[in-house]
Amino acid sequence: MSVAAASTTPVRRRFLPRPASALVWAAVGWGAAGATASLGWIPAQAWAVAGAALALLAAGDLAWLWRTAVPDVARRVPEALALGVEREVALELEPGARAVRVDVHDLHPGGWAVSGLPRRVALAPGTVSTVRYLARPDVRGTFAFDGVHLVLHSPLRLWRRLCLAGAAQRVRVFPDFAPLSKFALVSAERASRMIGAHLRRRRGEGTDFHQMREYRVGDSLRQIDWKATSRARKLISREYQDEQNQQLVVVLDTGRRMLAREPAGDGGSDGLSHFDHALDASLLVAWLALRRGDAVGLYATGGERRWVPPRRGMATIDTLLRASYDLQPAPVATDYLAAATELSLRQRRRGLLMLVTNLRDEDLDDLLAAVRLLQKRHLVVVASLRERELDAVLEQDVPDLAAAVRAGATARYLAQRAAAHDALRRHRVAVLDVTAAQLPGALVERYLAIKREGLL
Repeated sequence: MSVAAASTTPVRRRFLPRPASALVWAAVGWGAAGATASLGWIPAQAWAVAGAALALLAAGDLAWLWRTAVPDVARRVPEALALGVEREVALELEPGARAVRVDVHDLHPGGWAVSGLPRRVALAPGTVSTVRYLARPDVRGTFAFDGVHLVLHSPLRLWRRLCLAGAAQRVRVFPDFAPLSKFALVSAERASRMIGAHLRRRRGEGTDFHQMREYRVGDSLRQIDWKATSRARKLISREYQDEQNQQLVVVLDTGRRMLAREPAGDGGSDGLSHFDHALDASLLVAWLALRRGDAVGLYATGGERRWVPPRRGMATIDTLLRASYDLQPAPVATDYLAAATELSLRQRRRGLLMLVTNLRDEDLDDLLAAVRLLQKRHLVVVASLRERELDAVLEQDVPDLAAAVRAGATARYLAQRAAAHDALRRHRVAVLDVTAAQLPGALVERYLAIKREGLL
């Protein structure tokens, strides 16, 4: 576990001590004893002696706490975290010359799910105590840990003192890239099937010559190299592969259409927004394209805008992660035509443009104009995300009028959506009408189909 690089100078702040509950109850008890002493039930002298003893104990306990140094705190946290993945954070505490009991609470980013805090620890001089807890980020972007709250307790537990220690640290939360790492040791074809793409089996087809090999059952006659066959006195086939060094640009809609979020735990949903799913799926298809030798770029438009020109090599996936980890959708309308104009100026070389959005029928005219502009040079695929609840509504029974109205409205909305998709298809645009869970497999399947058919 590495220390986050963006740490600042440790700070130490001590606030004025406050009475602990034990001292408050002791004072209340002494006051009650004073009432009984005023009635003559106990000797007044005994009551005064008890008060003096309590005051001396409280003063001594306070003096000890006042002279106690603030423990040193160092936080160990990964420099990069993954969205929705629990990671361990360690706080290393080293006291001064005195043993002290402290309550520890790390000032982690608000909204994160945390387990293991707060914690009470007994610190011994000359030793380093470690407090570990688990944190799960719920949003991508850059966040800060703002120091550590320590509550120091006096030996007699009559006083406590709040302190701020440690250093503020900044961390970055990326999309969950664990799915990419688990595909690293398998072939591109097998990884495609693991993602959920349905591939058509083929052998030796493609547009780029790959190698000569001995004829196998199932090879077409067009693959046989008759000159090589004559020399080798056995059938020799040419094997081709998909053309490499082509260009793929993933176009992400960061407008209001991508703010939809399915409730966590509802039918297996992870609670992520449509944009988070779109970003994860885009990284998957980008990784696969890079592995197959193509150049991949990213263009985000709508709310925030980002542009990463297409690049080759597996190191490009790190570039894409760094460029997109803090992208968030915004409640604004996406101007598809303006985005297409800008993209056509940036991306001069012919390539495959995969637009991930949530198409509505009122967006059709603007999107159609944008697609026709891009089609002058590029091959365009539109992936339109569909809310899973829409399918669930049509699958439910209709026991009453309210359910019937809901089902009818949903069916009408889906019909309008399908009509918008059909209008795009009539202009030779491939449209993927999928849910968030189906998006990764659909993008990969379409990309591989385009490569297989040599459409670029």
